[in-house]
Amino acid sequence: MTSTYILFFLICLVVNYVVCYEVAPAKLEAIYPKGLRVSIPDDGFSIFAFHGKLNEEMEGLEAGQWSRDITKAKNGRWTFRDRDAVLKIGDKIYFWTYVIKDGLGYRQDNGEWTVTGFVDEEGIPVNVNGTPIDPTTLPPPTSTTQVPTQALTQPPTPSPTQATTNQPPGYGCELSATEVSMPGYVCQGQLLFEDNFNGNIETGQIWKHEIKFPGEPDYPFNIYLSENNIRVRDGQLLITPITLESKYGEDIIMHTLDLTSRCTGVLGSADCYREASGSNILPPIVTAKITTKNRFSFKYGRIEVGARMPFGSWLIPDILLEPRDKVYGSRNYASGLIRVATVKGNLEYSKKLYGGPILSESEPYRSAHLREKISDDYWARDFHNYSLVWRPDGISLFVDGEQYGEVNPGTGFSEEAKSYNVTIAPHWEKGSPMAPFDQLFYISLGLSVGGVHEFPDVEGKPWANRSPKAMLNFWNSRDQWLRTWESEYNTLSVDYVRVFAL
Repeated sequence: MTSTYILFFLICLVVNYVVCYEVAPAKLEAIYPKGLRVSIPDDGFSIFAFHGKLNEEMEGLEAGQWSRDITKAKNGRWTFRDRDAVLKIGDKIYFWTYVIKDGLGYRQDNGEWTVTGFVDEEGIPVNVNGTPIDPTTLPPPTSTTQVPTQALTQPPTPSPTQATTNQPPGYGCELSATEVSMPGYVCQGQLLFEDNFNGNIETGQIWKHEIKFPGEPDYPFNIYLSENNIRVRDGQLLITPITLESKYGEDIIMHTLDLTSRCTGVLGSADCYREASGSNILPPIVTAKITTKNRFSFKYGRIEVGARMPFGSWLIPDILLEPRDKVYGSRNYASGLIRVATVKGNLEYSKKLYGGPILSESEPYRSAHLREKISDDYWARDFHNYSLVWRPDGISLFVDGEQYGEVNPGTGFSEEAKSYNVTIAPHWEKGSPMAPFDQLFYISLGLSVGGVHEFPDVEGKPWANRSPKAMLNFWNSRDQWLRTWESEYNTLSVDYVRVFAL
């Protein structure tokens, strides 16, 4: 694909049987004394939908303050009307629109319109007191900014108020069990998301950088920042670890670091501000993490990631699915975590691939459902296709098309977890047998270092997981492990990410 992003039909596909079509931009009018009117000229549409918010940007394809499907044109236009909207000069409306024409759906995103004047019911400009305006004194019409129309492949996507679990007539596909965080039907096998990293991370506004001190339950020894250790080059996402001192200067780990101005964690918490005290030093490593949390989440489907794993002691590549809403709880993996693929960077671990769900922060249940594949060669040497199929009845793990693991919840994870004294387990009984993996999850790509749960306490490990000086002891042993980061293989390299419907 030549486009950087494909996100749930968000692209005009150039194939033999699909052509691009451009819908006329929506016309927005502020009515005196109150009211909002949004319309487009009729061009054989079967539906028009308007979704918008006043003076507040839309979060992706949310329904918005205004959310209406119009099913019939009038006087040659499809028109949405809110007769109670009170608008004033300078107000801004953020919106997206959707139409269906000849069985295809077309959406225009990221619309913005500023109120610069008023009209009466007939559309004639009036003053703020309702008196007519001399047309010779009118300024040029205000433009409406909106991303160009994007054609959707079959089947068309209804707006949120139309969604139904029944097979829609004439849609020409079998509906999938997959759900997404956006409005619309999902066809079996449909490509829902794709990024080939042919442009900057910010280009498609899909990925967001994590800027924070990661904490519980694993307390890794790194900070997530969006610095020059994360970049896109030659069609690959690259994440490389660097020391905090190399960025902020020697002995920074014994001082204070305030990320509040750009922190993506909980403001006012240890996510955003840390002050060193005694053996409690600042995390000594800078890495990075990006997620689709605010723009794309899904439940059930197949995710494929082309990646080359990093090599270097105590490095942990994070190719994850994380719970968007944390329905079952926010602590200690109460709402689950799914590892698509991980290969720890130490020499002794670097031939062992593992993936699967995590339901507890600590052993032995932490690893109970992880599946492994031992290779004759190091996973860091080449790129591989790491795939995970997440179904309503289980999870399957693949590498380069070969299945190496299967996880089946049976009647549910709850009873088994109780035997391991997982206190949150009874909460999962409120959901399906797949609970907590029966909710929307988003994609995360990142790199972690060390921590207090990923590596067992064995001879040669410079810190003990339960030690209050774990991070300090790790840093004090840097002469042992820092040199293992000096090769070209110290970087997590991601070539592509794709998500398909079941």
